[in-house]
Amino acid sequence: MSSTQAQQQPKTGSPNDFLKGVIGKNVNVRLNSGIDYRGVLSCLDGYMNIALEQTVEYVDGVQKNSYGDAFIRGNNVMYITALEK
Repeated sequence: MSSTQAQQQPKTGSPNDFLKGVIGKNVNVRLNSGIDYRGVLSCLDGYMNIALEQTVEYVDGVQKNSYGDAFIRGNNVMYITALEK
């Protein structure tokens, strides 16, 4: 396997490992409604309730609002991705 192929393969690990690894980092949180919230993940609990800092709201890829802190109820979360910032 070439080094390029190795770089393109996703890292393996549990979802719990991923979530622990992105605390304090920039993330994108997609809600079931399709709205995205991007900010610094400050904490989350076992119900996937999320606290974000420096939060920006995007609707259809367009920035709509900015918030200092945002709290998102876990049952509204579709997925969380890490951002490169």
